[in-house]
Amino acid sequence: MSNQIKSKKGLELKIFIFLTVFLAPILSVLLVSALGFTIWFSQILTGPPGAG
Repeated sequence: MSNQIKSKKGLELKIFIFLTVFLAPILSVLLVSALGFTIWFSQILTGPPGAG
């Protein structure tokens, strides 16, 4: 029984490290990049804010 608990805790630690070290930073960079691209592209179509 304790072997299963140790392997489960090890798996949970690996998943936690993957989420905090890899997935969260990658997703945040992608989100900020998508927002920047959206603003940049909208300004190509409509012009900068306050123009006109």
